[in-house]
Amino acid sequence: MPEPPGAPVPAVTPERVLAALALLVPIVAMLWVSSYDKTDPGVGGVPFFYWYQLLWVPVSAVFTVAAYLLINRDEKARKAVRKAGGAR
Repeated sequence: MPEPPGAPVPAVTPERVLAALALLVPIVAMLWVSSYDKTDPGVGGVPFFYWYQLLWVPVSAVFTVAAYLLINRDEKARKAVRKAGGAR
């Protein structure tokens, strides 16, 4: 059921929840040290402990871009609702 024009936009939207989760994934992965506190399997002579952390640099960038795109989409939807509500 569509909301009437001028209805308040909810503060918590699915896009914002997904963006928060996308930002939390790399943080939790890096804080959970016991999951990568080992030397095997090594890649090219580099122990797992190091290459796993380095792998999270580009992965974190992907998650951050996803969060940005979700928030950007949410902001555009909010502007459209405000604009439709003000054009009565």
